[in-house]
Amino acid sequence: MSSTVRFVYDVVCPFAYLAFRQLDRIRTRAEVELQPVLLGGLLRHVGAPDDPNTVMAPARAAANARDIALWADLGGVSLKAPDGHPRRSVDAMRMLSAAPARRRQAWTATLFEAYWERGEDLSDRDVLRRVMAPHDIDVDATIDAGREPLRASTLAAFEAGAFGVPTFLGGPRMLWGQDRIGLLLRDLGGQEPLDAWSVLPARPARSVTGLRFIHDLASPFSYLAATQIERIAARAGLDVEWSPILLGALFRAIGTPNVPLHAMNETRQAYALRDMQDWADGWGVPLRFPSHFPLRSVLPLRASLVEPGCIGALYRAAWAEDRRIDTPQTLGPVLADAGFDADAILTRTDAPEVKAALREHTQRAQDEGICGVPSFVLTYEDGTTLRLWGQDRLVMVRAALEGWMPVGAAAL
Repeated sequence: MSSTVRFVYDVVCPFAYLAFRQLDRIRTRAEVELQPVLLGGLLRHVGAPDDPNTVMAPARAAANARDIALWADLGGVSLKAPDGHPRRSVDAMRMLSAAPARRRQAWTATLFEAYWERGEDLSDRDVLRRVMAPHDIDVDATIDAGREPLRASTLAAFEAGAFGVPTFLGGPRMLWGQDRIGLLLRDLGGQEPLDAWSVLPARPARSVTGLRFIHDLASPFSYLAATQIERIAARAGLDVEWSPILLGALFRAIGTPNVPLHAMNETRQAYALRDMQDWADGWGVPLRFPSHFPLRSVLPLRASLVEPGCIGALYRAAWAEDRRIDTPQTLGPVLADAGFDADAILTRTDAPEVKAALREHTQRAQDEGICGVPSFVLTYEDGTTLRLWGQDRLVMVRAALEGWMPVGAAAL
């Protein structure tokens, strides 16, 4: 193998642990070099808070916690964070920075498992001495030896473009997040579908009987998911229930910035824009970021309620062709070009029941704890529902359609 991927991580991050558990998938195509960093230091380099959870809207924080539980369940991992998480991880990460390369994998596994599977407080040196006893090391001396290497490793990760963990460096492009491993495998020559999971948990399969797709034409990630959702649903013989909402109204109700992209720091914003293109390339669909962003989507969303069959044409016009769809004068030609009766649809968009339906869809999403789009609500045969958020969670949608049903804390 000629490629080397650097895995940037801090044991305090649950997503870094979930990614660590999947590194063998990457090792089939590349060497993996472990690069410990201090997450707090990395975040400070990019002007982000040490703990991003403290500035999240409650609905967003709840969705994030649910997401961690879902990924853990899908990966067969039982998470148990220590009381008071996040705990200070600087001593643990200094040890890992001082670790000989041949021993770093084993030390990392020990510390990840202690923190995330047994709930050990790694900020306590007595705990570290007990946890690391099987490795027969002088914990205090190793921590001291790792001070400068950890600082240097964190700075090097930042200079390479990393702004969080887990991050993968050394491939054709920097990738952030354990949910980007599919893209990384593609970069390394893999052919796995981006919506496929390697192995489902061994438990009885459950049937999904309904799939509701919550979206807004104003969202690029809604567009990306919209290009794939019917294909994925068709594998299970399901029709998609399209549920348009006013994302701006939802964001105002739950206390999220109206245009989250504009609220990001420059580093994170640049990555988000590139990430959209990465996914478009991965799905094999065109993406042309609109010159008139942010989009006003009230009118086209009402049109989609009048004629659901036009949704694909509206998304293509907005996100592949850079055509405006926010006024009768610009929306009409888009509908007509797609073979629809534009005048009839536009006339119906003013109907009180159509306006009310859009408000009702938005309120329902808020009541269900939805915090963004695209979101998916899957209904199982026993009436249980599963809520998923993000076009990068299509892997979970497909897994559910193939029989996966999360249990425990993830089944929310």
